[in-house]
Amino acid sequence: MTQSAIPKTIKAAQWDPTQQKVVVNNIPTPSPAPHQLLIKLASASLCHSDLMAIAQTDLTKPFTLGHEGAGYVAALGADVADRGFHVGDPVGFLYINGCCFECEGCGVHNMHCTQGNPAVAGFGRGGGDFGFFQEYAAVDWQNVIALPRELDPKRSSAVFCAGITAFHAVDSCTLRPNQWFAAIGAGGLGQLAVQYAKAMGYKVLALDINDKALEACKSQGADVTFNTATHSSTYASDIKTLTSGGVHAAAVFSGAPAAYKSAPGIIRPGGVLMVVGISPKPLELSSFDLAIGSYVVRADSTGTPARMGKAVRFTAEHGIVPRIEVRKGLEDVGEMVREMKMGQSNKRMAVVFD
Repeated sequence: MTQSAIPKTIKAAQWDPTQQKVVVNNIPTPSPAPHQLLIKLASASLCHSDLMAIAQTDLTKPFTLGHEGAGYVAALGADVADRGFHVGDPVGFLYINGCCFECEGCGVHNMHCTQGNPAVAGFGRGGGDFGFFQEYAAVDWQNVIALPRELDPKRSSAVFCAGITAFHAVDSCTLRPNQWFAAIGAGGLGQLAVQYAKAMGYKVLALDINDKALEACKSQGADVTFNTATHSSTYASDIKTLTSGGVHAAAVFSGAPAAYKSAPGIIRPGGVLMVVGISPKPLELSSFDLAIGSYVVRADSTGTPARMGKAVRFTAEHGIVPRIEVRKGLEDVGEMVREMKMGQSNKRMAVVFD
């Protein structure tokens, strides 16, 4: 792709706070800053976090949604010529611009940057045109990684950030082969976690209230599934019997408070409660259980760009593919949001760009 082939205006699926709906607007094509790459989006996926973006009450202007994307390098900023990227490269990328990527805070998570001004894609902060449900986006080069040939940009948007989050959540449990891992919440994240956990050699449980989502987990390798609504009074004891004392780690991918409340009941003494799903309410955990080692609490997310490579390589090497439902175009983003709000989706929903 040449610089002359880049259009002056592009389409973007934006949340309009005044109309309280998704609209497709024409916006100026972003110009990459010296430290950025201009990306031509190949695909963009919807995430539950996008519902948090549209729930904001203090924004008044339309802003582009979306923080999961993959695509091709369309142009290089002036300072990126020696960073190993070339026009046309297939790439994936994380979703926070404006960080220094060097301070102590950035070493933990880029939202903690003390030297820059972090802006999260899809949230309308630091520029309404920074989101991935648009045809082109400017991304800080530190967030970008070349895709292995096994990963097709048109099918890989959900790897960034859902796949990376799911990988970190499983990997950070530090289990040994044949130990039990439970994915609580069998949506897109949970289904990816099932695949990662099986590839790491663990025995896998999947728990949810949606039979179709559980069937998907079973087809992706889950050893056992439990519908926690259908077997609400017995599943915890059944799991402890099945696993000879409880799972070694339970990762909660749902944000439902009930999911977190029930999770400790299936974990064996000294096991891991992995916090991933964002709950609308503070978590209630027993200080006594923590004090006597009934379980330990860890948490993970997409993490930092420095951690991205391990997750991407593992994904490619083990052929882990997010289940996605491809939609026709940006005009479908509003319906995608509606379905996610209503709990009608059991896989990642994505727009694939021409």
